[in-house]
Amino acid sequence: MKNAAKKIYIALIFIFLYAPIATLMVLSFNASKTRAKWGGFTFRWYASLFKNEVILKALSNTLIIAFCSALIATVIGTIACIAMSGMHRRTKAVILGITNIPMLNADIVTGISLMLLFISFGFRFGMGTILLAHISFNIPYVILSVMPRMKQLNPSTYEAALDLGASELTAFFQVVFPDLFPGVLSGFLMAFTMSLDDFIITHFTKGAGVDTLSTKIYTEVKKGIKPEMYALSTLIFVTVLTLLFLVNFSPTKKSNQTGID
Repeated sequence: MKNAAKKIYIALIFIFLYAPIATLMVLSFNASKTRAKWGGFTFRWYASLFKNEVILKALSNTLIIAFCSALIATVIGTIACIAMSGMHRRTKAVILGITNIPMLNADIVTGISLMLLFISFGFRFGMGTILLAHISFNIPYVILSVMPRMKQLNPSTYEAALDLGASELTAFFQVVFPDLFPGVLSGFLMAFTMSLDDFIITHFTKGAGVDTLSTKIYTEVKKGIKPEMYALSTLIFVTVLTLLFLVNFSPTKKSNQTGID
């Protein structure tokens, strides 16, 4: 009885998680524009998607901002972790607490405060202000990912590299950075995902005439979301699913697991 209850519970979790995505994917192949009835199977919306310049522009804006903000935030966050590693324990704890505040803060508060900051400095709203806003809220996530790896480092290896004649820069990139890389990569992917998914902060800092996918979908909700958006969402989901499959079932990972066994 207990095993049956567990299976039902797990099945319900999967239904709640993936039933909406399955519905979206089915509607992306629906020939009818209405979501109330099935009009037949078609690839029409996928073909129309690649002809819709407005949606493609919003997609390119989203990807550019997500990649650039994640890259810059990763560099800044990694440098911040290196700097904090040399601080006194109490000072480091205070700074870590301060960097955690943006993650605990409500997005609407962050969005409004950044908007007011840009207005007070006379910034022109557009891609630049969105990029700055995304960098600011991505940095804490990078620090959160890199700092645990920083704590695991053995400082003796860096000092040994210096004693053997390596310069400080060479010692860092050849000795320290390889150990930090998993955390750096995790922080980059986390920042990229957060930027890709953000709506509230982007809405307050984007300005007129600039849209990302999230803000574009929001403007279409009032008049009805175009079926091309269903097709685009399906492609994004399938792409992410494929990447996850490749990462988790790659030959390298299998060989590493075999070696461990």
